[in-house]
Amino acid sequence: MSIAVLRLIGFILGIFLITLAVSMAIPLLTLMLYERNDDLSAFLWSSLITFVCGIALVARGRPEHVQMRPRDMYLLTTASWVFVCAFAALPMVFIQHISYTDAFFETMSGITTTGSTIFTGLDTASPGLLIWRSMLQWLGGIGFIGMAVAILPLLRVGGMRLFQTESSDWSEKVTPRSHVAAKYILSIYLGLTALSTAALWLAGMTPFEAINHAMTLISTGGFSTSDGSLAHWTQPAIHWVAVVIMIFGGMPFALYVSTLRGNRRALIKDHQVQGFIAFLVIVWLAAGTWLSLNSDFTWLDAVRTVAVNVTSVVTTTGVALGDYTLWGSFAVLLFFYLTFVGGCSGSTSGGLKIFRFQVANALLMGSLKQLIHPRAVTQKKYNNHPIDEEIARSLLTFSFFFAVTIGVIALGLALIGLDWTTALSGAATAVCNVGPGLGDIIGPAGNFSTLPDSAKWLLTIGMLLGRLEILTVLVLFTPVFWKY
Repeated sequence: MSIAVLRLIGFILGIFLITLAVSMAIPLLTLMLYERNDDLSAFLWSSLITFVCGIALVARGRPEHVQMRPRDMYLLTTASWVFVCAFAALPMVFIQHISYTDAFFETMSGITTTGSTIFTGLDTASPGLLIWRSMLQWLGGIGFIGMAVAILPLLRVGGMRLFQTESSDWSEKVTPRSHVAAKYILSIYLGLTALSTAALWLAGMTPFEAINHAMTLISTGGFSTSDGSLAHWTQPAIHWVAVVIMIFGGMPFALYVSTLRGNRRALIKDHQVQGFIAFLVIVWLAAGTWLSLNSDFTWLDAVRTVAVNVTSVVTTTGVALGDYTLWGSFAVLLFFYLTFVGGCSGSTSGGLKIFRFQVANALLMGSLKQLIHPRAVTQKKYNNHPIDEEIARSLLTFSFFFAVTIGVIALGLALIGLDWTTALSGAATAVCNVGPGLGDIIGPAGNFSTLPDSAKWLLTIGMLLGRLEILTVLVLFTPVFWKY
């Protein structure tokens, strides 16, 4: 990799840091509004340090006549997430006086929209800190949408090339130019956030609570302004509004653009969206009915409670309505399985994504037909796209390393001294970017504050790997990547 390319990557990272520094003005204004002057210096110093470092990276200017190749995007994508987290953690250190390990863990959880937290006492926490945590998830959500619809299909990671015509090839399919498409997606993201804020406010939240939860729900992040998460609010309207927002965040944003451009049936006709919605409804009804038969919940209350928790886990949001691990072993195992599902490609969700299960099913059906009719020539398709050998190989490779990554991190956590439930569910929830794990320590009613620092760093790596689709990061550690 040439020096000129590294300079260009540094220039882009500098722009990201300057943007991050400017965004710290929002928690500053929030603190001034609430007259919490004691925390102003934390954001002032953090903003200044971040801004100066950003200026230092862009001071030499953008290198001329340098074009980034697809392989260079791997380094830029990974470095941008790490650099932003490194500086976004500063306000948490200055406000809470916590270790940098805890601050970096919380920030990575926010930027990757995982939702795992080390904080307690959120109900009385600084409003500047609360809005900053929510902003990190909101910024991470829009950042991942941009990566998922523009970069990953180009890099052909994990079968994402299936969506190249809808996402990467903006020149002919959706809008005339890529920057126009980015404006459409940002406008949709802002619009959904505004509508979500209004809906949560009307449902019973205060304006501050509504703004925070709108940002963390549409980004499928899950940070809350209360230790009790959504259980802090007893109004059923708030719970159902939260479910709808999480579903909006879990659907492909590229199809929102297509809908606005005139294709009114883009979302309805998409196989991935159909499978996503159908899966959620089936699990709601089945698990809700089971819960009503095995508890004191009425059927409607059981379905509502299940809908919030199931949608939260499937979309990898991480908010909770009560502790579902107290419902029995069936519920614990069900939610562990749901951890791996994920939302749609091109959404803010993590996990394996619905489309990979659908493609795997198409490949399975094709293989079974081939067994019955060995001489038949059948073309496997998904969403009217042919599933060629490259896509199948990419999907298989990703799925294999996805499972291996969870297994290795779980073994590492067990080696550190965590019990097997905490180790396995912690690894799964980190790589899948879900948030809460299982067990008494990191379950829906707990948090990650009591874990050793080594465990937090290991989980932080898992969050990054899961958010960037694993292979995007692993390729950086191959010797051939760094050869010219």
